[in-house]
Amino acid sequence: MANNKIKIIKIKDLVWIDIVNAGEKEIKYLKQEFNFHPLDLKDCFPPLQRPKLIVQENYIFMILQFPFYNRETKEILPSEIDFFIGKNFIITHHLNELISIKDFFQDLQKNKEAQKKYLSNNPSIILYEILNKLLLYCFPMLNHINLDIDVVEKQIFNGQNKKIVKEILIIRRNIVNFRKTIQPHKSIVRKLIGIAPQFFSISKLNIYFNYLVENTKEIWDHLENYKDSIDALHNTNESLINFKTNEIIKTLTIFSVIVFPLTLLAAIFGMNAINMPFINLPYGFWYIIGIMLVGGILMFWVFKNKKWM
Repeated sequence: MANNKIKIIKIKDLVWIDIVNAGEKEIKYLKQEFNFHPLDLKDCFPPLQRPKLIVQENYIFMILQFPFYNRETKEILPSEIDFFIGKNFIITHHLNELISIKDFFQDLQKNKEAQKKYLSNNPSIILYEILNKLLLYCFPMLNHINLDIDVVEKQIFNGQNKKIVKEILIIRRNIVNFRKTIQPHKSIVRKLIGIAPQFFSISKLNIYFNYLVENTKEIWDHLENYKDSIDALHNTNESLINFKTNEIIKTLTIFSVIVFPLTLLAAIFGMNAINMPFINLPYGFWYIIGIMLVGGILMFWVFKNKKWM
């Protein structure tokens, strides 16, 4: 079938078909060639489906989500990958072009040794390698999150508290999205280990797929640590912002209290009442100024003595 969306590698009786953003034409092809269940084919269309594993009579249908990084929005988003796995075929479908799968597929097309290694027996080996490469692709993203957290930590203690609030929220959102994407993997892979022997006859299959479980666990542990770190930095930043705000309010309050007696005296002596003290004296104005200064200094001394400033 000539189709830019469908790429096929076939070695002997084993075939890997990779499909990007399938339309009605591609789904019809899968229906005709492999007779997949209509509900499984329907799940290949948007929106994103929850991760799951379904065992049909002659194939396994599996949906997993993997994170990918959008450089324009600095956002980590889930990307769905659908797997149809039979005794002599594996079909991968994804809406977006994924670097890990694209590079691996191109390598298999050009490299005869790689073809012998991954396409000589049954699809379990190539399935493992695809999942492994997708999981390994997560680690650079984890390193990127870790670097972002380090930058935020330095900025917090350099006094850029208000500027980095948005950065903290972006990191927290990315960690949440990452966690939601990775969380179901362990249970799906373990379920795959349990049902795979009826499709694949490889004695060391469990060892390979248990390695995927360990990779998933390692990624999850990193995300847990990063979540704790960014939450702690968020709380620290909020505390510093509140502290600075309280210091400003405290300074303004002290200033207003010190100025209050001066304002009160000015208001009193500003009345047009008869027989106001100091008003008719030759140096009455300076007496009034002196009283105001004494009142201000007295209030300042009280605040200093109470260690309120």
